[in-house]
Amino acid sequence: MSFKPLISVIVPTYGREEILVASLQDILGQNYQPIEIIVIDQTPQHQPKTTTFLTNLHEQKKIQWLRVSWANLPGARNYGVSQAKGEILIFIDDDVKLTPEFVANHAINYQRDSAIGAVAGRVFDRMKLQEAQQIYQNDSYSLDFLPPEAQDPGIAWYYLDFVHTTQPQQVISARGCNMSFRREIFSQWGLRFDERFRGSAVREEADFCLQLRKTGFHIWYDPNAFLIHLGEETGGCHEISTRSLEYQFTFYHNHFLMAFKNLTWSEQWRLYQKLFDCHVLGHPPCDKDTSLLKVLVRGLFYALGFLKAAITQITSIWNDGQVYTRQNPATQLNRLASKS
Repeated sequence: MSFKPLISVIVPTYGREEILVASLQDILGQNYQPIEIIVIDQTPQHQPKTTTFLTNLHEQKKIQWLRVSWANLPGARNYGVSQAKGEILIFIDDDVKLTPEFVANHAINYQRDSAIGAVAGRVFDRMKLQEAQQIYQNDSYSLDFLPPEAQDPGIAWYYLDFVHTTQPQQVISARGCNMSFRREIFSQWGLRFDERFRGSAVREEADFCLQLRKTGFHIWYDPNAFLIHLGEETGGCHEISTRSLEYQFTFYHNHFLMAFKNLTWSEQWRLYQKLFDCHVLGHPPCDKDTSLLKVLVRGLFYALGFLKAAITQITSIWNDGQVYTRQNPATQLNRLASKS
C-alpha cells in the first residue's frame, strides 16, 4: 500500500493468562506499521507472570493496557473505540493465533474500495496454525461463495460459513473474533456496540453489523484476513461458562433482542422458527441431545429469553442500556466538557 493509515487493534480480555500473552506476541509480530495495540482488561487478578508481561509492554509503550472493574464484551469494545486513534479499528479475541500478514490483509481492503466500511476475516476454529494453513491452501471441503440464505437477516447466522468460504464477497455480518471497521462508523455515524447483549454477548456483532448496513457502507469478507480462534471454554470477555444455565438464558435473550431491534416481522418469524428447530429441538446443524427432558429445558429458556428480550426492548424507550460506556473515563470527560 502506498499510504498506510494508523491501525488500532483492540483486544478485550477476561480471565486469560498464557493464551493472552501468546495472542499479544502475535500482534507485536505483525509486518504492518503503524499500529497501536489496545488491551481492555476485565480480569480482576492476573497470575504474576502475566502481570509482569503486560506491565512491561505498557511501560515500553508497546501496548495500552487499560483495566476496568467490570466484564462486558460490548462495553470493552466501546471503551477501546473511545481510546483508539487509528483510522481502521480491528477487533480480535484474546485466544487467537495470527500470521504476520494479518493486519495488512485487513488494511488493504479499505484502500481498494471506499464503499467498504467493515471487513470480516476468515476464522479457523480450534486448529493449530499448521493445520489451518493446509486447509487454507487446499480445502478438502470448501465453498466458493456463500448461499443466498446467508444474505437473509432472519436466518443468515446458520449459513455464514467463515471457515470454509474461500472467495472474497459482500456479507451481512462478521464474526466478533475477527472484524475491522473504518473509524467514521463510530465517529461520524455514532454507532456503538449494544451493552445489553449479555453473557458471552452472542449476536452483539450481528446487531452492530445490521446497524452498520443502514449507513450505506458494505461489509466485505476477505479470506486472506484469517486467524485461528482457539475457542477457550471460559474467560475472554465474560464471567459465564457456556455450560451454565445463565449462559443458556442469555443466549436466547440476545437472539431475540437482535431480532426486535433489526428485523422485519417476516424475518423475525424465520429466525424464531430456525432458532427453535435447531437450538431447542436439536435438529441439524445444531445436533443437540433430543431427549424430552433436554428439549423441555431448552424450550423453557427459549421462552424466558423471549420475555426478557421483550422487556429489554420496552425499557429501551427510556434507557439505552449503555451502562459501561457511561463509566468510561473518556465519556465522563466529554460530558464535563459539554457542561462547561
